[in-house]
Amino acid sequence: MNERVSAFLSKHNFVQHIDIDSFSKALLSDMRNGIAGNKSDEDMIRTWTTPPQKAIAGKKVIVIDAGGTNFRSCLVSFDENGVPSISNLEKTSMPGIERELSFTEFFDQFAKNLEHLKGLSDSIGFCFSYPTEIQKDGDGILLGFSKEVKAPEVVGKPIGKSLSDALVAHGWERPKRISLLNDTVAALLAGAASRSKNVQYSSYIGFILGTGMNAAYIQPATDVSKDFEKAQIVVCESGKFCSVVQSDFDKAVDAKTSKPGTFLMEKGCSGAYLGPLSYEALKLAAEEGCFSPKVAEKIKKLEKLTLIESDGFLHTPYDNTTTLGAIFADGGTQEDYGFAFDLLDAIVERSARYAATILSACVIQSGKGKDPTKPVCILCNGSTYHKTYKVADRVKGYLEEILTRQKGLYWKIVAVENDITLGAAIGGLIER
Repeated sequence: MNERVSAFLSKHNFVQHIDIDSFSKALLSDMRNGIAGNKSDEDMIRTWTTPPQKAIAGKKVIVIDAGGTNFRSCLVSFDENGVPSISNLEKTSMPGIERELSFTEFFDQFAKNLEHLKGLSDSIGFCFSYPTEIQKDGDGILLGFSKEVKAPEVVGKPIGKSLSDALVAHGWERPKRISLLNDTVAALLAGAASRSKNVQYSSYIGFILGTGMNAAYIQPATDVSKDFEKAQIVVCESGKFCSVVQSDFDKAVDAKTSKPGTFLMEKGCSGAYLGPLSYEALKLAAEEGCFSPKVAEKIKKLEKLTLIESDGFLHTPYDNTTTLGAIFADGGTQEDYGFAFDLLDAIVERSARYAATILSACVIQSGKGKDPTKPVCILCNGSTYHKTYKVADRVKGYLEEILTRQKGLYWKIVAVENDITLGAAIGGLIER
């Protein structure tokens, strides 16, 4: 790394090389506190379920995927051999992103978005990517919104029942079943469904690094709490972990969010925040004379920066059609290019280390992966993980070092086409 960049980062309290092993131990301690019913940052949400032992066949289910940015809905049909097919797919923006909605407005918009699926199934798999306390019947109570969704009246309400009531108000027959699940659980279930007779996994993890960040794993039965007398999938809500070192850039971004002081881990590594973090870092560097005068003035005039824009520079720094590429192409020195690249890369590198920390903790807490012939299956989802500059490769490298070489634990990262949709469909058909 450029020495000037390193000095700049140190000056602003940005930790450049997070010790993943030590960090994962802190995260593990928090997870275990949550499992035991003690105070913890993470919610460690029970789901009362595990992946089905047999493939689902001969059934149809409506699937809703309410994510950090988009609202997707479709019909998933499993044929007699358990092969799924997707139809009636529609996508729109997530309600509550553009403006604050009341309770009624929020679910009314959901019902309107589902009009094309009326009468196609009496079961709904509802992937709801927000902290939700799952009930034994499959419904869930919203604990709070993240990812800047604005619908405060929905907090504390049963999501499945509220949607069911809204659908009935829109002329639907009341659904037989609405099963709430987190996107991490959907990812985990999709990973479990991907197993074949030629592959055996000892456990499963679902990990999301997209607009937001979170993980789910299978908690073995334990006597530390009556809630965990049986093995079950647990949603960590890893993004809520707050024992992280905040740089000056992190504090600037956090202060502008709807809930400052919360979801500090998520704000340090997920797609919704990496662009703003890069923006704050570049602006501060420009103000402190780290760039040539002409480039510095152009950076100071930037009003915002998205992850797509900052990532575009990392992939192709000399492309003058990108936001940052155009700035540096007009009079930028080689030192300007190098400083900006190393600065933005450091922010992405930290994201990868955060991700590796979470996955390490989940593998260790699962108690599995000790047999190299039966690794822990990790399904990673999210554009930040898959598309951001070298994130996926870095995560794999860190896991190889921390888990396999140091601890003798084995894992495999897998990809499944339409993973969240498939996992939500399976979740919507699990008998409780």
